[in-house]
Amino acid sequence: MAVSAPLKDGPVRPAPPGDRAAVAARPPGEVRIELPRYSVPAALELERELGIGHVLAQVLVRRGLADPDDARAFLAAADRHDPSELAGIDRAVATIRRRIDTGARITVHGDYDVDGVCATAIMIRALRELGANVDWFIPGRVEDGYGLSAATVHRLAQRGTNLIVTVDCAITAVEEVAIARAAGVDVVVCDHHAPRADGALPDCPIVHPALCGYPCPDLCGAGVAYKLAQALGAGTAEQDLELVALATVADLVALRGENRRLVREGLRELSVTTRPGLRALMSVAKADPGSLDTGTLGFRLAPRINAAGRMRRADVGLELLLCSDPVRAKAIARELDELNSNRRAVEQRILWEAEAQVAQLESQRPRMAYVLAGEDWHPGVVGIVASRIVERHHRPALLIALDGASGSDIATGSGRSIPGFDLLRALHAVAEHLQRYGGHRAAAGMTLAPGELPALSEAFEAHAARVLTAEQLLPVERVDAVVSGHELGLDLAEQLEALEPCGMSNPSPRLLVAGARFADVRTMGEGRHARFTVISGGIRAHAVAFGCDGRPVDRLKEPHDATFKLERNTYNGAVEPRLVLRRAQRCAPAPISRLTAGERDGGYLAAVLSELEAGLTDGVSEPPAIAQVRRNSPIDGISSHLSRPEPTAARRTVLDRRGHSPLAVLTDARASGMQVLAVCADVPRRLDGLAERVGGFTLGSYAELERRPRLADRFEQLVALDPPAGPEGQALLHRGDGYAQLAWGPSELRFAEQMHELEYGLRASLVALYRSLRERGRATGEELERLLRGEGPHGRSVQLAGRLIRVLAELGLVSLDRDLPTLAIASTTPTALERSPSFRVYAKRYEDGKRFLSSANPPPSG
Repeated sequence: MAVSAPLKDGPVRPAPPGDRAAVAARPPGEVRIELPRYSVPAALELERELGIGHVLAQVLVRRGLADPDDARAFLAAADRHDPSELAGIDRAVATIRRRIDTGARITVHGDYDVDGVCATAIMIRALRELGANVDWFIPGRVEDGYGLSAATVHRLAQRGTNLIVTVDCAITAVEEVAIARAAGVDVVVCDHHAPRADGALPDCPIVHPALCGYPCPDLCGAGVAYKLAQALGAGTAEQDLELVALATVADLVALRGENRRLVREGLRELSVTTRPGLRALMSVAKADPGSLDTGTLGFRLAPRINAAGRMRRADVGLELLLCSDPVRAKAIARELDELNSNRRAVEQRILWEAEAQVAQLESQRPRMAYVLAGEDWHPGVVGIVASRIVERHHRPALLIALDGASGSDIATGSGRSIPGFDLLRALHAVAEHLQRYGGHRAAAGMTLAPGELPALSEAFEAHAARVLTAEQLLPVERVDAVVSGHELGLDLAEQLEALEPCGMSNPSPRLLVAGARFADVRTMGEGRHARFTVISGGIRAHAVAFGCDGRPVDRLKEPHDATFKLERNTYNGAVEPRLVLRRAQRCAPAPISRLTAGERDGGYLAAVLSELEAGLTDGVSEPPAIAQVRRNSPIDGISSHLSRPEPTAARRTVLDRRGHSPLAVLTDARASGMQVLAVCADVPRRLDGLAERVGGFTLGSYAELERRPRLADRFEQLVALDPPAGPEGQALLHRGDGYAQLAWGPSELRFAEQMHELEYGLRASLVALYRSLRERGRATGEELERLLRGEGPHGRSVQLAGRLIRVLAELGLVSLDRDLPTLAIASTTPTALERSPSFRVYAKRYEDGKRFLSSANPPPSG
């Protein structure tokens, strides 16, 4: 998992991915999960000022909303701008009103997608209310092509049209508008698409948010039509917010600024709509009006309206939106539902054939982009299939529909792109091989002569090879927030709903569960999908994965970094939280650094002797500062110590993350861009559990910091994986500047108690060491080291071995020759351990620590 953005010592960049051909040949499904760094102070300020949780604060900061006022405005989604802020809209209004007043025929020229159909409906309803003599024309995808054509202009002029109002098209129709004006037909262009590369614009009134200086330049075509209807004074405009919401989501424009308000208000209107066509559409789509969201609009309602323009003519969808008869509306909705079913079947056939072409191309050499073509591919469906190809292979793709049966001299195509590749600019680069084209960075349409297909393919791939980098060919899953298992409930799901409406430029939050375990996998949906359990921080959460052939990950037993969408799932009247898996990759963490060598130069035995000689075996010769803390800190509960430190000594901000997954807390701390020190009760044992799941930080023990407190000063983030066993450890968490995060839960508390008993509950260890030594009489060299280490993979710590020797020596039971070194039995006479001053100190620290740890229980994880 990559953590992006610069550290203080310079930028961190991913390792070079190798040559471009190697990257191009990466298997499908490979992904890089990227956790952007974020400002912890900014997130904490948002939590305080807005009263929100840490997860939502992370999302907002990572999305550039660190300022509380900006974040508050975004969440409120209340942006509202007057149509007059569209420069030149008064000229368009004057032109339309003049034609209305004279009773001239006005034709609304739309487009065949959802945005174009909704925009046409909005403008027709407005003009009808204003008393206009109005009709419409929506081009056929196959017979007419995209946009305003010269043939259409001549046809409309011949049938008596005096004014053409284009919606969702015609910003590039410079010549066509000139033809219309020469024929005595006025034109008003309402559009939101990119103008021509040469900058030429139609010579007529233009209403275009990006070109007219509007504060929200991201309006869709229906949004622009809505603003023009408002400027005309049509009362129907506010009634059509539901159509604006549907079009805004379907057209994949940015859900920011005013668009957020339009969609949020439009969803509310749609949930209570009395419009027969929309109610019938929701019925056939099995969409509950009471739980509508952008997903419902984008994946249930929009595809059925789009199906008309893809499979037949878009007029069917327009008739549904304008229909006032419930019986007729139900019939049209059923027809659209059937067209959508046919579209899915055609889409699947074309997808199979397109995938076969991809496999053949890749068998020849790795490709940077695809140009795929097939006879009898439906031109209304190739755009959807292009999206599927891009999703699976992460390459820009053009899909061309050839009409082999008719021998047509025109082929129709559609393209989709990946982040970082401007598709419209790419089409500019290969324009010599196209007859017409238009669109934007992510999607475009085109027509060409079939004979140009080989040259187009070569030129498009060459352009992609010039502009694409190796890193752009690897899909990136950008994380919005790190979460712990116990946070994945309804409370968080409801908090995250404040980000709605979600969609383009404001996607549903991607939540990272670090080091997750997957279990209880069961297939669903005829084996295409899976339901399973995610385990994080000891908490189990329900999850699903769609389109995974029943296997959410390949190796279930291995830990994964996984991203999810958290949603409120309603089933049979019950509401529960549900995770939807987006991406998962096996944990491959960076190394974990050790705070100190632990055994110093010379190995374990030399370290034990050095401890004894220096008199640093803790508890007997306490450093004065530690002793002072011990005397002045009554053991009245660890929570009070950590939350109310001494004012003169406490500089770190303490963040209570107890009960969270320690992996989540560590991952979140690393994402701050600060140096991170994780503090634990025992380093070797903690390394075993952490190394395969998380890394990129330094690990140290409380014992190490007690001996050398200044070691922590260079770390801006301390993460307490285990609770400290006394006030000296508590004091260390406050030392220095930055943050201290408390990350332990019940299992970490038990571990700390076990380690404290091992280090200071010496009776059993003393008996075991003395008996083993008595069997030998003496031990030296490697044998002595094995004896001191004891059993188990980690054995005894250096400090524990030193304590045992000190107590036994004080009791006169052993003698130590440091020069050899040799440890020998000095007496076999039974004696009370309490005769040793050191043992009494250790015993007191043991009892004190037990009481101290008993107050370190985390709050309920809820």
